[in-house]
Amino acid sequence: MKKGLKFFFTNFFVSVFFIIAALAYFHPVLQGKVIYQQDIVQYTGMAKEQNDFRKQNDAEPYWTNSAFGGMPTYQLGANYPHNYIKKLDRLIRFLPRPADYLFLYFIGFYILLCCLKVDYRLAILGALAFGFSSYLIIIIGAGHNAKAHALGYLPILLAGIVLVFRKKYLVGFLVTAIAMALEIVANHYQMTYYFMLLVLILGVVYLIDAIKRKELKHYFISVGILLGAVLLGIASNATGLLATKEYADWSTRGKSELTINPNGTYKDNTTGLSKDYITQWSYGISESLNLFVPRLFGGASQENLGEDSKSFNYLIDKGLPRSSALDFVSGLPLYWGEQPGVSGPAYIGSIVFFLFILGLYLVRGKHKWWLFFGALFSLALSWGKNFGLLTDFMIDHFPLYDKFRAVSSIQVILELCAPILGILALKKMFSSKVNITDKFRSLKYAAGTVIGIGVLLFVFKGMFDFIGPSDERLRMTGLEELPEMLKLDRKAVYTSDLLRSLGYVAISILLLWFYLKEQLKMNLVLIAIGTLLVFDLVGVNLRYVNSDSFVSKRTMLEPFQATAADRQILKDDSVYRVFDQTNGFDSAKTAYFHNSITGYHAAKPSGMQDLFEFHVYKGNLSVFNMLNVKYVVRQDEDGNAFPIENPNANGNAWFIKNLKSVGSANEEIVALDSLDTKTTAVVNTNTFNNINRFDYQLDSIASIELIDYKPNHLKYTSENPNAGIAVFSEMYYAKGWNAYIDGKLTDHFKVNYVLRALKIPEGKHDIEFKFEPEVVERGSKITLASTLLLGLILLGGIVFSFMKAKKEEKE
Repeated sequence: MKKGLKFFFTNFFVSVFFIIAALAYFHPVLQGKVIYQQDIVQYTGMAKEQNDFRKQNDAEPYWTNSAFGGMPTYQLGANYPHNYIKKLDRLIRFLPRPADYLFLYFIGFYILLCCLKVDYRLAILGALAFGFSSYLIIIIGAGHNAKAHALGYLPILLAGIVLVFRKKYLVGFLVTAIAMALEIVANHYQMTYYFMLLVLILGVVYLIDAIKRKELKHYFISVGILLGAVLLGIASNATGLLATKEYADWSTRGKSELTINPNGTYKDNTTGLSKDYITQWSYGISESLNLFVPRLFGGASQENLGEDSKSFNYLIDKGLPRSSALDFVSGLPLYWGEQPGVSGPAYIGSIVFFLFILGLYLVRGKHKWWLFFGALFSLALSWGKNFGLLTDFMIDHFPLYDKFRAVSSIQVILELCAPILGILALKKMFSSKVNITDKFRSLKYAAGTVIGIGVLLFVFKGMFDFIGPSDERLRMTGLEELPEMLKLDRKAVYTSDLLRSLGYVAISILLLWFYLKEQLKMNLVLIAIGTLLVFDLVGVNLRYVNSDSFVSKRTMLEPFQATAADRQILKDDSVYRVFDQTNGFDSAKTAYFHNSITGYHAAKPSGMQDLFEFHVYKGNLSVFNMLNVKYVVRQDEDGNAFPIENPNANGNAWFIKNLKSVGSANEEIVALDSLDTKTTAVVNTNTFNNINRFDYQLDSIASIELIDYKPNHLKYTSENPNAGIAVFSEMYYAKGWNAYIDGKLTDHFKVNYVLRALKIPEGKHDIEFKFEPEVVERGSKITLASTLLLGLILLGGIVFSFMKAKKEEKE
C-alpha cells in the first residue's frame, strides 16, 4: 500500500513539474496569446470552407472546393465517426497549445525511461533533455503541429515495446496498442514510418540477444504480442488511415498516370515523389555537428545578428539610421549549410551529446546497440543526396520510403536515441554495481572524444568558406561588402558557440569527476547537470521560439485580411474560381476568401499539379475557362492587387458538341493544348471504354444551371430537347462523388484529364452530385469494433491487476 502511494505521489508531482515547465517556456499562453505558426496560417486558409460548413451544419463535408479546384478534407482535420481515441488524445493534451506538445514530450519520455528501469530523478532529466531538444521546439514555432504531436507519442510507443520484451506482456500490449492508436491520431505518418525503421533495428538487436541467451521462444511471443497491439492500434484509426490511403493514391504521393514530362521527354519516376523532391532537404555531412555546436553552420536562414555584429556596424558606416540597420540585420541569412533553408539547427545539446558518447563507452548490452545503430542509421539517412548510395537504395527498394519528402527530418530518431543512451550512461555512473575503474576510463575516453572533436573544429575552421547560397543576392541591394561582413559574423558565431558547447561539456566532466572522487553527492551532481542542460537547450531555443513568436488569438483565427481586390470579387455571389497571381502558387490565402485553383499542401491533388505544369504555368486560357476561373488577380506597377474578370469562363456546367477519344493519359493532357473546351471534351477511352457508344448532340437551346451549392452537394437543373453530354467544372474523384439524375444514381466519367462529365437524357431534369465517401462508412465500422475491443482488453487488464494485487496482499 505504501509503495503504491509513493508511486502515485511521485509521478503526480513529476507531472505537475512538467506542466509548470511547459507553461513557463510558453508563458504567453497564460495571457491568452497564441503562437504564430506559418503552417497553421496556411491550414486555416485551406480549411476555411470546411470549418464554416461544420459550424453551420454540425456535420462534416469531407470535401472542399476552396483549394486546388476541389479535394477531400481527409488531410485537413476531418472528424470521423467513433473516433474515441481522438477524444482521449484531447484529454491528454489539456494544456493550451503549444504548451500541450511540450508537456507531451516531457511525460512521454519520462514514461519511457521509467519503463527502462531508470530512477525517476534521472528520468526527469532525460525528459527535459528530449523535450527541449531544439528541433522539437523549432517545429512548433514553424507550425508543424502534426509532427510535434506524433513525436510526443513515440516515446510511449517505445515504452510499450520495451515492456513486452521485459515480459510485462499484458501491460506492454496495452501501452503499445493505446500509444499506437494515439500515434496514428497525430496524423504524421512520416514520423511514424521513421520510428518503425528504428523498431526494425531494435528487433534485429533483440533477436541476436535472444539467440545468445537462448530465449527465442520469449522473443517470438513478444513479437506476436506487439504485432497484435500495433494492428489493434492501427485498426482503431481505420477511417483516417483508409481515407488517407485513398487520397494519397489520387495525390502527388501516388502513382502518376503520366509517363511524359511537360516538355515531352520520358518521365523517369511515375510512382511516389521524385528523388530530387525527396532529397531537396538533405543534411550536409559536416553540418551534422550542429548536434554538438548549435550555430556551427550559422543557425537559421533568417537570424537576428544584433548590434554587435559586423554587418550592423557596416550598415551604420554606410549611413543607415540605427533603427533601419537593426531591422536589416534582424533577418539576415546566417545559415550557410547545404539545405535550401532552415528555421534553426537540430541541436540536441552539448551535454546530451557528451553523455551519448559516454554511453557508447560505458553502457553494455542490447540497449546500447539498438540506440547506437538507430542514431547512426537515421543520421546517415538524413544526409539524403549527400549519401546517395544509401538514400537511392532506400528510395528504390524500401517500401513506402519514396512517399516522404525532407529526408533531413529523420534525425528525429537520433534525437530520440541520444538522450536515452545519455541517461543510461548516467545511470551506470551512479550505479554501485559498475566498477569504478570502468567509470573513470569511460569518462576519460568520452571527454577526450568530445573535446577532441571541439579542438579539431577549431583547427580546421579555415577549411570552411562560410558562404551562403543567398549571399550574391545581397550584393544586388547595393551593399557590396555585406556578404563579406556576413562571413565574419558567421565565423564569430561558429567560434562563440563552439566555446559555449565546450564550456558546458567541461563543467559536466568536472562534476562527474568530482562525484567519482566522492567529493560531490549524486543529488547535487544531478541538479547541477540538469540546470546546465536546461540553460544550454533553452538558451538556444529562445533564439528561435520566444515570447515574440506569440500574437493575439484573433490574429491566428483570422490570419488573412481581404484586399480591395478580394472585396470587389466577393460582390459576385455566383459560384466561380479565382486565380490570384499575387499570392504565389503555394499559398492558401486565396482559398480563405474564394474557391481557388491554388493552395498549400504537402500532398497536392496530382491532376491539378499536372495541369499547372503542362498548361497553367504556360498561360493556357482554355484550361482557365474549363476550371471556371472567372477572376484573375494581378498587381499594378505600384504593387496593388486588382482583379480581371474572365468573360470566357465556361461556368459551372455546359453541354458539349464533340467528345474526342484518346488512348492514354499522356494524349489526354496534351490534347488540352489546342482544345476548345466550350464545345469539345477529351476522354481517355482506355479507362472509360464504353463512352463511344453514347448517342448525344448539342442543341442551341440546351441549358444547364447550378441552382444550389454546398461543397459536398451540388444541385443543377438541365433542359435539352436531345440527349447530351454535360461537362462540370468540378474535379473528378471516383471514390466518393456520386451523380444522380432525378434521384437515380447514374454513372459519370472523367474528361479533360480532371473534370466530371455526365450523359443526360433529353427533357428537363434535376441533377445532383453528392460526396458520399464509402471509405468513411466502412472505416467507421472497423474503428468502432477495434476501439471496443481495445476498451474491453483494457478493462480486463485493470480487473486482472486489481485481483492480482488483492491476492498478493492476502499472501
